Formats: sequence, C-alpha cells, structure tokens
Amino acid sequence: MRKAKTGLTARFWLALVLFSLVGQVAWVVENMYLNVFIYKMFRATAGDISAMVAASAVAATVTTILMGALSDRVGKRRVFMCLGYVLWGLSVVCFALLRLDLLAAAFPMAASAAAVGVTLTIVLDCLMTFFGSTANDAAYNAWVTDNTDGTNRGAAEGVNSMMPLVAILAVFGGFMAFDLDEARSWTLIYLIIGGIVTLVGLAGFFLVDDRRTAASPVPYWQGVIYGFRPSTVRENPALYRHFAGFILFNISIQIFMPYLILYYEVALGMENYVLIMAPAILAAAAVTFFWGRVYDRRGFPFAAGIALGWLILGYVLLYLTRATLPVFLGSLLMMAGYLSGMAVFGAKIRERTPAGKAGMLQGARIFSQVLVPGVIGPFLGKLVLRNAEQIANSDGTFSFIPNANIFLAALVPAIVVLLAVALDRRKETE
Repeated sequence: MRKAKTGLTARFWLALVLFSLVGQVAWVVENMYLNVFIYKMFRATAGDISAMVAASAVAATVTTILMGALSDRVGKRRVFMCLGYVLWGLSVVCFALLRLDLLAAAFPMAASAAAVGVTLTIVLDCLMTFFGSTANDAAYNAWVTDNTDGTNRGAAEGVNSMMPLVAILAVFGGFMAFDLDEARSWTLIYLIIGGIVTLVGLAGFFLVDDRRTAASPVPYWQGVIYGFRPSTVRENPALYRHFAGFILFNISIQIFMPYLILYYEVALGMENYVLIMAPAILAAAAVTFFWGRVYDRRGFPFAAGIALGWLILGYVLLYLTRATLPVFLGSLLMMAGYLSGMAVFGAKIRERTPAGKAGMLQGARIFSQVLVPGVIGPFLGKLVLRNAEQIANSDGTFSFIPNANIFLAALVPAIVVLLAVALDRRKETE
C-alpha cells in the first residue's frame, strides 16, 4: 500500500536549491572549465587534463570518506556545510593568482611558467576539492538523506539532480561575456564564483536546519571504514549492486565530459555553442525536474531504463553527426539521460542507505560516483584521443583536437548499465 507523501518545508527547499545550485556552479567551473583554463592558458595536454581529473577524484573520495564519517560522529551537518562553502569559495578565489605573468615573476628559475601553471592548477584543484567535498559531497548529501524519506526522496532528488544542468546554463551564459583566451577574464570569473559560494555558506548558518541529525555512537574510525567492510556489503546487497551500476554509469560520463566544451568549440568550430546549447540545457533540466517524480511513481528499473535510453541515443547522434541541429538533439538527449540517470541512481542509493549511516556511506557513494569513474573515465578518453589531430597555436605550441570517438567509447559502459538494469528488474523488492 502506497504511503502518504511526507511534506517538506519551504525552508528545506530553499536550502536545497541554494546549496545545490551554487555548489553545482562551483563544480561546473572545476569539472568543465578548469580543463578549458589550463588548455587555453597553459597549453595543457590530454594527459595533463586526465591527471587533474584523477587527482581531484582521489581528493574528493578521501575527503568524503573522512568528513562524512566525522559529520555522523559529531551529529552536525550545518557547520560542515556552511563553513565548508565559505572555505570552498575562498579557494576558488585563489585561482585568480594563476596567471603566466605572476607565475613567471614568482618562479624565475622555472624552465616554463606554463608547466608551473599546470602543476599549481592541479594542486589548487585538489585543495578546492577538499573543501567542496567536505561541504557538498559529505555534509550536504547526508543532510538531504537525513531530511527526506521514501515518499519524497525522488522529488527532492529530481530538483537536486537538475541543478547541474541549471548550473551549466548559468555558467555558459555568464561566461559569454568573457574572452576565455584572456587571463584577466579568468581572474574576474574566479573572483565572482568564489564570492558567490562564500556568501551562500554564510547564509546557510541562518538557513540550514539539521535538528534531525543525531550523533552516531559508532567510533569514528569504524565509521570511516563502515562503507567498505565486507559485512556492510553482505547486509546491503541491493545498495552495493546499485553502487556498481553507478560506477559504470559515471565512467561513461567521465570519458567525454572533460573534453566536451573543447569538442564543441575546437573540433566543431561552434563559437556560439552557448546559444545552441542553452535550449537543450533548459529542456533537459525540465525533464530531470519531473523525472524524480517518475521514479517515485514507477520505480527504479523503469525510470533508469528510459534515462539510459536517452543517454545512448544522444551518444549515437553526437558520434554520427556534425551539423548544428543533430548536434543539438544529441546534446539534449545526452544531457537529459545524464541528469535523469543521476537523479534515479541518487534516489535509489538514498533509499537503500541504512538509517543513521548516511554520513558513513557518503564515502562509498563518492567512490562510485567520483573516484573510480574520475580515474578510469578520463584515462579511457585520453587513450581514445592519443592520436588526435593537432593544431598550431599562435605562440608556436600545439594543442590536440578532441574528436567524436569519445562518444563511441562512452557508449559501451552505458549499454552495459542498461542491460544490467533490465536483468536486475526481477531483484527489485519495491
């Protein structure tokens, strides 16, 4: 018998929207534009980009494991969320110092200021990831789990999972005003984004209610390893099956995502890609908003199967076509499938999370969402692009051109996940 839906307060929804949206804006800058930043400012290679994504994935996972367990032990989410956002914003501001002229002056003995720039970008990215994962991956995600239940989790996750697309749209639109080939544009971007993230952290001290979070009696280090203990896996087989599917899903995304903007701009020559992509992003965000409710009504196999179908069709179109209209349609399907898939996997994982263990299991979740995909996906993308065409830059250096093979490579794990969802339908115990 279907349970009556539990209502969520306006205060909860406001906190969810603010922390989710602004956190995703910061992640978009990291996941999609730091790649563009080191490519344009420091002539980074595909190997440099792969190394940066992998290092950040490791930092995110270690941080989430340690800080998620700590937030459970302390029984407080708000301080980790809010202080974390403040420090996260300040770390973003620090990227404004990574300019060739400043680096050349600070490191006069270095053979190449650009090489120093690549190295410091990776190091600072890991620092930023530490604060962001503490605030968002560990504390915020556990807070959402604490404050939702089986009757409203899909709706909350639908809003939560549409925010990456809304953030992409906001960042794309905001960045249109800047010439990304100019160092001063990046300086201003980092100051603006960092300032906004810091302000949301400060506002959260007055907005976030974490009274539903009780301090865990589990000793801290037991909490740290809880999500990786064989006994935990045996006690929660369905949860770990979905973690495994989530790993493959995110590997598929990470094969192409680090190179997506460069593919649009450099390979396709779409200087106005923001104007072309904006309608696709809006439509995909609307679909994702409602798809969480589809999950609440129809369950995981149906909602995940449709989302994966969209993702696969998007990959096929992006691989086969170069013209504006089919690229638009492929991007729409890809984005709708990506974010809808994130919504239903996220909701299912929250649903299967044992009560009182939300913080302890954020490490296992980030392991499946970030670490393994963040290491394997970009590495596969780098392999696919190892013989990519090169173009000469005005300063005599060369840069690679991403090609459509990244979508063909991403198609393989997506198909495997779709087959696994179909086979797993019989094991569902809704």
